[in-house]
Amino acid sequence: MNRLFTFIYRDKTLKSIDKKIKLLGVKVKYNAISFMNFRVLTSIILFFVVLYLIDFGYIFAPIIVYLYYTFLPNLYFDPKIKKRSSELDYDAMYFFEILALSLESGKNLITALKSTANSIDSSLSIEFREVIREVDLGKSLDEALDDLKTRIPSSTVNNIILNIRESNLFGNNIIDTLYNQIDYIREKLVLEQRAYIAKLPLKISIISVIFFIPLLLLLILGPVILKYFS
Repeated sequence: MNRLFTFIYRDKTLKSIDKKIKLLGVKVKYNAISFMNFRVLTSIILFFVVLYLIDFGYIFAPIIVYLYYTFLPNLYFDPKIKKRSSELDYDAMYFFEILALSLESGKNLITALKSTANSIDSSLSIEFREVIREVDLGKSLDEALDDLKTRIPSSTVNNIILNIRESNLFGNNIIDTLYNQIDYIREKLVLEQRAYIAKLPLKISIISVIFFIPLLLLLILGPVILKYFS
């Protein structure tokens, strides 16, 4: 059945969807074909709903379905990928600090990765557990880390993975690099929080304009209006 749908859908489209799905991590159980089937089915349902429930539905239905079908992947995946990227950045600060301590204790890279991944419960540790599982099944660590990069939407974490790969290949000392990256992540998170706090007054002002000011005007002018119409 999947082979049939592989011929129906464009290969370029399937690869694009598959790339986005991988960025959501190993815990995601559906694939590109499953998502495309859902996309087509919901588009058909939406077409008939709009056609029968909206005046001039025969005009609006094709337009709405086209927009839905075109933008669904971005609307569905992009917020999830962005949220996951922030989550991985936060996880990385603690994960790689423990990894650096494990390496300092004299463990080799694979043993340190295994002990760190098993001792921490986070999205990033789940991904590294998959790396260890693939290594146990016969992949080289370099190949497993290369696959890991396809599942990580954070450029910061991917830079650290690249450093780990280079350390594994060339025998470089990774500990100082890990601590530098940890400091960078910590500063990045602080700057992001400051930026978020700086935007709060603007958001509060917008909410005030939309909700509180009209309500306040209604409370002030309500008695006058009632008196005028009584």
